[in-house]
Amino acid sequence: MDLSPTNGSGEPSWPELLGSKNWDGLLDPFDLNLRRLILRCGDFCQATYDAFNNDQNSKFAGSSRYGKKSFFHKAMLQNADDYHVHCFLYATAKVNNASALFLHSMSRESWNRESNWIGYIAVTSDEVSAALGRREIYVAWRGTTRNYEWIDVLGAHRESGELLMKPKLWEEAKNDRQKVPKIMNGWLTIYTSSDPNSEFTKLSARTQLLEKINHIRNKYRGENQSIILTGHSLGASLAILAGFDLVQNGIDDIPVSAIVFGCPQVGDKVFRDRVRSFPNLKILHVRNKIDLIPLYPSPLFGYRNVGVELKIDNRKSPCLKKTRNPSDWHNLQAMLHTVAGWNGANGAFEMKVSRDLALVNKSAAILREEFMVPGSWWVEKNRGMVRKENGEWALAPPSEEDHPVPES
Repeated sequence: MDLSPTNGSGEPSWPELLGSKNWDGLLDPFDLNLRRLILRCGDFCQATYDAFNNDQNSKFAGSSRYGKKSFFHKAMLQNADDYHVHCFLYATAKVNNASALFLHSMSRESWNRESNWIGYIAVTSDEVSAALGRREIYVAWRGTTRNYEWIDVLGAHRESGELLMKPKLWEEAKNDRQKVPKIMNGWLTIYTSSDPNSEFTKLSARTQLLEKINHIRNKYRGENQSIILTGHSLGASLAILAGFDLVQNGIDDIPVSAIVFGCPQVGDKVFRDRVRSFPNLKILHVRNKIDLIPLYPSPLFGYRNVGVELKIDNRKSPCLKKTRNPSDWHNLQAMLHTVAGWNGANGAFEMKVSRDLALVNKSAAILREEFMVPGSWWVEKNRGMVRKENGEWALAPPSEEDHPVPES
């Protein structure tokens, strides 16, 4: 696949794949290179779920099971050598009943009681960057593993986006409500909260991101750079918010694109209009037609859709069960399977890229029974238990490489 900036083959250029023309003519019919890029972003999102330690019996619950050095290999990402993790991102949240959002160990020896691992920033390797003629920077945000509990916790309250605005812009806008973007309080809280008691979130997720992106841009100064943010569910909201923040605060010379999946609403009409005002910021939302989460919070509370929508319908796949479980409608791997075979609302479902069908059941049981793939099969061997020399069983500690370490 040639995704170089200009390939002269009649295929879309890299900027076009990132939305420079708002994906006009690339969604129906569905461009093959765009399909592959969307799947790549989906796999980056899935890695955040696969690596997340969600066992509250473990002292390291809420962290990544895998360290940065071999992260993509241990998450079994295709073409793992093509990318490397530059840094991890951590978040905390000052909300009531934060356990509906974040997960913490029950152990008195917990690695951290205030923070959760929330994602990572990765870049293409030197070899791949040289071959492509560009440096791709990916920011992947983890969604919640707590099903729908967060909906009741966060509510639909909107809050001023003052924190994300340059002081000069805020001064111009603060006395005119029509110029102040309103953003869902829950997303803003997760993105901007810090905790002085935690080595991992002394800086908010927002500050971590801005500082690390600035470092990466300086490190690869002179290269053809682009930033792609991605996330699923709650992670999708954070990806859009972060993309807006980056361009709002000075990144105006390179493409910044958010390719997200099953995204809840983020902000109001002013937020949407301000997003549209940045020519280098583009948002592509992959949404399953029957998924309920993108409908939350309701437009009745002032929320508006943002970006370009690629609406798919996983009921068209002959491989998936006709489930009535809303969690299945929102499942990321089912969406990625559908993307791989999507040929428009009026086209027949036909796989256009090679994608392992077993991935659909990685964290659910959505495949039809005749495929004989067990449900929720991505688990640690023996649930992380190992037999010690004395014959007793215990949870294995992470290797030194995988031990959570605060970012410098």
